[in-house]
Amino acid sequence: MLGCERHLVRLVPYQPAWAELFRQEAERLRAALGGQVVRIEHVGSTSIPGVDAKPILDIVVAVRDMADVTASEKALRSLGYIHKFENDRPGRLYFVKRLPDDRTTHHLNITQLGTECWFTHVAFRDYLREHPEAREEYRKVKLDLVEGYAADRAAYQESKGAFIERILSLARQERALSDGP
Repeated sequence: MLGCERHLVRLVPYQPAWAELFRQEAERLRAALGGQVVRIEHVGSTSIPGVDAKPILDIVVAVRDMADVTASEKALRSLGYIHKFENDRPGRLYFVKRLPDDRTTHHLNITQLGTECWFTHVAFRDYLREHPEAREEYRKVKLDLVEGYAADRAAYQESKGAFIERILSLARQERALSDGP
């Protein structure tokens, strides 16, 4: 049910079971990270009903203090997570989980509430969940792109960039309006 070959793009129709798989993984992450966890969210296309997705769970965890996460890396390794230092960004640590056959099953972002990493993941998901027309447009964008970039995940990701930025801009506008003057 989960797992995609590295560097490849394989999309499958949305599967309601992904929500339960996330719930189970969130419990394991809470146990591993303990009191450091503030929130855990299922993000990415597997969290958006109706959107075709690579069968990889994207998870963002907000922690109290990023410095304390380093001490928890051993616990994350025991769950199968590998720290991908080359993908870390300021304010974000990045981990992947893979099957023995090397297919990726999970992407894990660890950050703090209020960071750009937190906002982009959660706001993008929420906007698409709340706007059916944008959700359908994203589904079509992904299906069109996979035809040309099935063997090049980096190019596929890059090609989605303009759409993602447009949705994040709309999400920021909505947030500004709801915050009021």
